Amino acid sequence: QAFPLPSLPRKQPTVLVVCGPAQNGAIGLVCARHLRIFDYEPTIFYPKRSMDPLYRDFTTQCEKMDIPFLSYLPTEVQLINDAYNAVVDAVLGAEAEAGEGKEPCAAILATLKHVRIPIVSLDVPSGWDVEAGSSGGISPDVLVSLSAPKQCARRFLGRQHFVAGRFLPYDMQKKFELNPPEYPGTECVVALRAPR
Repeated sequence: QAFPLPSLPRKQPTVLVVCGPAQNGAIGLVCARHLRIFDYEPTIFYPKRSMDPLYRDFTTQCEKMDIPFLSYLPTEVQLINDAYNAVVDAVLGAEAEAGEGKEPCAAILATLKHVRIPIVSLDVPSGWDVEAGSSGGISPDVLVSLSAPKQCARRFLGRQHFVAGRFLPYDMQKKFELNPPEYPGTECVVALRAPR
């Protein structure tokens, strides 16, 4: 929804999905799979693969869908800018404290800070504190909050903010006093901020 196929600047609908080793990386793998289903051409960079059986299953699903995996992330950001329409940031998310300063995450964030194509962060932008917000992390153009926006989303200054949380059970919504937005029709994602 953030980048409909007709809106992409390149004829090839290429998207780079950068996945970290923990939960947000697994979400990135699922995102890549969905991008492929909707006729995008995702490429995945997943340098530190998890041994978790579920994450391994997500990786296998992507491989079976012929989604290519990069063996390295180019440090020359112009190569990334020239090859892709957007980057999906699934590096750290809410687990930023655990991995921000460690490799390969630190090198990935250093590279992503310099790309000029749009960055779409999943749940929490990499390098951000889940409560306080950015403290030298990346500056995404689009934020897709999962379940509900986190505290740090108040500091998000990008172009669009979406929430994907229609799947939340009603008892959980009530328990955490969530006020989910109205999801039109069969949509699973809704824009909280219109494009600027």
